[in-house]
Amino acid sequence: MSNELIINSTQEGERIALLQDKRLIEYHFDRNDTNYSVGDIFLGTVKKVMPGLNASFVDIGYQKDAFLHYGDLGEQFPSLTKWVRGVQSQKITVASLKNFTFEGTMDKVGKAADVMKKGQQMLVQIIKEPISTKGPRLSTDISMAGRYLVLVPFSNVISVSKKIVSKTERERLKRLIASIKPENFGVIIRTVAEGREVAELDKDMQSMVANWEQLFQTLRSAKPNDKVLGELGRTSSMLRDMLNESFDAITVDSPAMYEEMRSYLEKIAPDKVGLLKLHNAKVKSFEHFGIEKQLKSLFGKTVTVPGGGYLVIEHTEALHVIDVNSGNKSNQEGDQEATALHVNMSAAREVARQLRLRDMGGIIVVDFIDMKSAESRKKVEDAVKDIMKFDKARFTILPITKFGLLQITRQRVRPAENIVTGELCPTCGGTGKISASILVTDEIDNSIEDLLVAQNQSGITLYVHPFLHAYYTKGLVSKQMKWYLKYYKWVKVMKDTSLGLTDYRIEDERGEDIELHSPAAAMSRLQDREIEITD
Repeated sequence: MSNELIINSTQEGERIALLQDKRLIEYHFDRNDTNYSVGDIFLGTVKKVMPGLNASFVDIGYQKDAFLHYGDLGEQFPSLTKWVRGVQSQKITVASLKNFTFEGTMDKVGKAADVMKKGQQMLVQIIKEPISTKGPRLSTDISMAGRYLVLVPFSNVISVSKKIVSKTERERLKRLIASIKPENFGVIIRTVAEGREVAELDKDMQSMVANWEQLFQTLRSAKPNDKVLGELGRTSSMLRDMLNESFDAITVDSPAMYEEMRSYLEKIAPDKVGLLKLHNAKVKSFEHFGIEKQLKSLFGKTVTVPGGGYLVIEHTEALHVIDVNSGNKSNQEGDQEATALHVNMSAAREVARQLRLRDMGGIIVVDFIDMKSAESRKKVEDAVKDIMKFDKARFTILPITKFGLLQITRQRVRPAENIVTGELCPTCGGTGKISASILVTDEIDNSIEDLLVAQNQSGITLYVHPFLHAYYTKGLVSKQMKWYLKYYKWVKVMKDTSLGLTDYRIEDERGEDIELHSPAAAMSRLQDREIEITD
């Protein structure tokens, strides 16, 4: 099984795709304009305490106040509050907690109004990004994630991932971590730490301790609502969490991103640097690997299931609903139960894939085709669990009901990915009025002539729909060759499936988009120029 990570840099941010055997199984969009991500640590200010919710709203600079529930304060909240006050008042001068005196632990059942006051400043960490109309969700149980370990200040507990089942290995890891961890810091040992040597674990530990020291230095002079420590970007955090022996390649198409990721890999996994590749071909990386086409087919309201049938996916404020339909498969088999089982088994695998791909969280209800046999329902349920065991988000799956409904709850820390796959009519642009699509070739010809003759451009590249690409490049003497014979300049013609039939764009020799104007606009500019000359 091959795993590839493809990263496409755009002006809006990085598009990240994880391919498994060339099939898209995860997609993320790390936007440049997003200043808040899971793991970021802020010096927040309590704006309002809500006794009815047993929570408070905290200002961290976001347009909506963040939500902090009493249950997310953590047992060591009094110690954290004392430490923050000491650091800001310059009474605490070192990042180490070795000589720090802990306060008593806080009751698990208590009232927010007793421990939080309006205007109080506290160190908070984002545990859920803003979703819909809600602001971020916060916790004061601070933690710092590394590749193999998670460092938890104000604790001395060492815990091991439940997915490490070997008792001998669990004890070995606990013993190793106890010998290298700083005093008054707890550690959570992640699943990927299984089988790792002490040198690798110690390197990861030192990296997290360095982050804690950076937090300490920033906090000393931090002002209310300042970001004290930022989590890694989505790309680097995915590398940190997913990089393992089964990775085959990591491909980026931006030289700047390539250098950034190379330095990060040299820091966390020098043996993996060879997997990183720079995609510098003219064809965009998502086009080259067939990801654009998969995105169009996988993010629509209706998704085809391999082997027959299809899914209809609807999103509401409270939950996600997935309806399984047999399509024309119902006409191919005589046994209704066998047909339902066959379609449901294929749909179960696709449902599990869609949850991970779209990062759907909260409550998900899947309406499978009715099956009379309890054994059949159990097979479908097991198929969903078998695929979802690779999902990093926490989830719970309830047994399928007699009506064929499967209920799933999945951890939601970010808004679900949503890609608009519907396109405006390429001929009317959504207006309902049709213009002659054949005129697009005349418009392209005029644009090419204007660029090559009037503006003396060279080395330009024309991006068009695949149908138009064939029109310009096929034939004994192609349209592309006729341009060369006419202007003595070569025009590259490239396919771009993201463009409509009547859309096109042109790049200069530096790869930058050339601003194009319609013939009417060009005529208007010409008239303006004539007026200026006359004046």
